Amino acid sequence: MIKKIAISAAIALASAGAHAVDYFALDQVRITGGPFAHAQHKNLEYVMTMSPDRLLAPYLREAGLTPKTASYENWENTGLDGHIGGHYVTSLSLAYAATGRTDVKARLQYVLDELERAQQANGNGYLGGVPGSDKLWQQIAKGDIRADLFALNDSWVPWYNLHKIFAGLRDAYLYTGSEQAKRMMIKWADWVDALVADLSDEQIEQMLTTEYGGMNETFADVYQITGDKKYLTLAKQFSHKKVLIPLQHERDELTGLHANTQIPKIIGFERVAQESGDDAWHEAAEYFWDTVANERSVAIGGNSVREHFHDKNDFGTMIEEIEGPETCNTYNMLKLTKLLYGRDTSLDYVSYYERALYNHILSSQHPDTGGLVYFTPMRPNHYRKYSQTHQGMWCCVGSGIENHFKYGEFIYAYEDDELLVNLYIPSTLNWQEQGVVLTQSTGFPDSSSTRLTFESAGDITLKLRYPSWAVGDAELSVNGKSVAVNASAGQYITLERDWQKGDVVELNLPMQTHLEALPDSSDYFAVMYGPIVLSAKTSPFNDEVLNYYGDASRMGHIASGERCPIEQAPMLVANNTDFADQIERTSDEELRFQASGVIQPESYKNLELIPFYRVHESRYMLYWPYSTPQNINALREQRALDEATQLALDKVTVDKVAPGEQQPESDHFFKGSESEAGVNFGRHWRHARDWFSYQLNDPEGDATILRITYFGGDAGRNFNIEFNGETLAEVELTGEQGAEFYTVDYPITEEFLQRGQEGKHSLKFVAGEGSVAGGIYGVRLLKKLP
Repeated sequence: MIKKIAISAAIALASAGAHAVDYFALDQVRITGGPFAHAQHKNLEYVMTMSPDRLLAPYLREAGLTPKTASYENWENTGLDGHIGGHYVTSLSLAYAATGRTDVKARLQYVLDELERAQQANGNGYLGGVPGSDKLWQQIAKGDIRADLFALNDSWVPWYNLHKIFAGLRDAYLYTGSEQAKRMMIKWADWVDALVADLSDEQIEQMLTTEYGGMNETFADVYQITGDKKYLTLAKQFSHKKVLIPLQHERDELTGLHANTQIPKIIGFERVAQESGDDAWHEAAEYFWDTVANERSVAIGGNSVREHFHDKNDFGTMIEEIEGPETCNTYNMLKLTKLLYGRDTSLDYVSYYERALYNHILSSQHPDTGGLVYFTPMRPNHYRKYSQTHQGMWCCVGSGIENHFKYGEFIYAYEDDELLVNLYIPSTLNWQEQGVVLTQSTGFPDSSSTRLTFESAGDITLKLRYPSWAVGDAELSVNGKSVAVNASAGQYITLERDWQKGDVVELNLPMQTHLEALPDSSDYFAVMYGPIVLSAKTSPFNDEVLNYYGDASRMGHIASGERCPIEQAPMLVANNTDFADQIERTSDEELRFQASGVIQPESYKNLELIPFYRVHESRYMLYWPYSTPQNINALREQRALDEATQLALDKVTVDKVAPGEQQPESDHFFKGSESEAGVNFGRHWRHARDWFSYQLNDPEGDATILRITYFGGDAGRNFNIEFNGETLAEVELTGEQGAEFYTVDYPITEEFLQRGQEGKHSLKFVAGEGSVAGGIYGVRLLKKLP
């Protein structure tokens, strides 16, 4: 049963390594107002509407028990069965800590009881919804390991999946004090220990080729909780050395890698560093954070395109593509940021945290439905899609139902008797150890001031963050009397005092608009007000009706509506980029701005700029193209020329696959034998010494052409392309095209198409004897070309 314990959320994972500050338990901080309180409330509605029995169904099924109802669809019944259930345990645990709601506690207890019933039926400590669990884990235990980027022995990222329930049990213990969850967690960890007991480090490293979530992080946590060193050994074994070693030598080899596969690994590196005292692992985590936060992230704090790290010197795809920063990435970057700040109180960490929290995490939830966003496009004039409670079961739904209960975890921190105030969010802090209760009242970011009221006395040192974005002099008062500010922007303001009940501290921070270029310094700018990204709703197509809600299809999370040509998007036009003072605030109550003097064309000049987290169910501008008046026409013509071919291709594309990229392949039900994937000249590829296949979608029966992209440097390879089980083409790659990418179109006759079923076609690449099928760099199913 769940019992409340004094140290709840902070069973505090006090690490053996160096640390600078500690965090308050989540139940010591209550969010009391503003957009974060609203988001937390909506998230609670969303989570309590979800069906626990549908989430539990995969666990009961794999344990040989009869589920009480069918499982959810979407990712939950196509290979990643059970992953949302693990997130759900964490979400309920966070919700109980954040709100104290007894109905949440009862829901969590029901879920834990059902999970324990499944674990007991398994009889060996195992708990998971991975389809075909028995066969898979028997193969792994025997050393039969066939690992691809996202398929381990033909199973879709099973360790990633299992990590969610592992972390869920940990969180049920840490945030609610459930001894039941602790017991189940240790049994589960012991199952893993027994599973890999006969595997060599090399075999485990091979296994880690496939995404495995934060297994190393959670094993480090179990070590901290139990003190048993075998779990720290497991944490090190589940740490991918292929990623760790370059980072330890400060080498950025991230380009082309699946971004959110890597970030949890790094969180684990830091936790291993904290528990083992190995500074080299910590320095790797620091280097990774610095590289991603400062060189690979956009204004909202997110990173990656189509889930992968692109060339950090070229953010062109960030603007062009519609699959922009993934919410899961930022969820994990905030976890890493919190860990690193706990060891080194650099305000750079706080600045990133604040930016990502307001502009990405808060914006990723629909304010009315509570629906959650997967991709946030940076492409001008595009839009986002939101999950629906019983349909979209994406990874960003799993992390999303956690995100909006975690708002209280970073507002405050402490070291001995020093209280650090990092974020300006309406909240109440109950610091039991010091007997201090503090209330923060603020309208931030609409208002630039905050008020801290002591509800009880205490002899503590108050340290107020003076953000680096504050331009000009901060104003500080205590009980209405002005106090000299003893710090500069980017530092803490220190107030030492024997505080009395009723004491009031007020801080006013000067904010102003400024422009922020893309990290590659190209001519695209985000408009900022302090740390807040401003955006504008747009309607580039007359009478357009968009569906903003994802369905249960595998790709329902992608906003795949028509792309507006970039040259037709609003632009910022001025003789130079020193025009922020022409962006005028138009409301004292809320952040509302206009920039009519610098926005072109004329039809867009009256666009209203508001915080991006308030922009929903609309196309929008976030990164704006910039030009001087002299160059605007030439720039538009060049952009139109650059995009014309791609937009024309998009119009005739029925379906497409990006071989070697995780989500596009999993969405098309990739299967293969002796298949590998990689990156060449910035393009992902896949080949096989046996075969690999996809399922293509043709819902309207429009397909007439299969277009395949090859690399001219591949020579001496022969293979067959099979379409719906029959040979469509016999291919021989000779290398005569040279080191260039090229496409070949294969007409598909009605005879081949008729063999498909319900708008689905199978596509298979089969290697010739002693040869290789591929490399394949692109797959497109096309309508009849004009």
